[in-house]
Amino acid sequence: MDLHLTNKIALVTGSTAGIGLAIAQQLAAEGAHVIITGRTEARIQAATAAILAQTPTAQVRGVAVDFGRADEIQDLLREVPAVDILVNNVGIFAPQEFADITDEDWMRFFEINVMSGVRLSRQYFPLMLAQNWGRILFISSESGLQIPQEMIHYGTTKTAQLGVARGLAELTKGTNVTVNSVLPGPTASEGVEDFLQKLSAEGKSKEEAEHDFFQNARPSSLLQRFATPKEVANMVVYLASPLASATNGASVRVDGGVIRSIG
Repeated sequence: MDLHLTNKIALVTGSTAGIGLAIAQQLAAEGAHVIITGRTEARIQAATAAILAQTPTAQVRGVAVDFGRADEIQDLLREVPAVDILVNNVGIFAPQEFADITDEDWMRFFEINVMSGVRLSRQYFPLMLAQNWGRILFISSESGLQIPQEMIHYGTTKTAQLGVARGLAELTKGTNVTVNSVLPGPTASEGVEDFLQKLSAEGKSKEEAEHDFFQNARPSSLLQRFATPKEVANMVVYLASPLASATNGASVRVDGGVIRSIG
């Protein structure tokens, strides 16, 4: 299917691995000019090579940025002053007992998971309205609707993303700009193996840990396995396209059926 993304300029944050890299790969395959971001030049080079290996004609470049630092985000905005598509994917997570989450931890999670998207949208959103076309996507999580007891700070930031996205969507009325959230469920992205090891007892295999995770931590999952980054990217890239023009202000689930609500 042609998603009509040829020559659209797309910025994908946190795109050197996992869901972000899968999104960048598929946008590039659809003909978009893709800007990836990572914390180091080495990671950017590796991700660029992976994209070009899949799509040799891809138009891709990278910018090194730490999204926990407002000054580095400003540097990114100066280097990339306008985009057609913004995918706010960058994020951090970590299991931690609520009583052990410090103020510094809370603020770090908000800086990266929430404020990165706010800062980028603040520049790009008005420009999209001015050209009367654009897409902003926040990669939230099912944890934004079902706050996980093992990482309340993470879930809370994902809820905040939903609020920012819906608020921005309200400002698009009557335009060809859309703002949506995508809610992945448990996904086999970078860091999941470490996450499983922290939640499981020593000596268990990866398969046993995954089984235990879905039996005990996400028993409502209908998929009963981790989704692949590509499965999430499929939805994101469609929503980034002109074909998704009637989807706006939505929280679209790619959660494997974890959320039981029908609303």
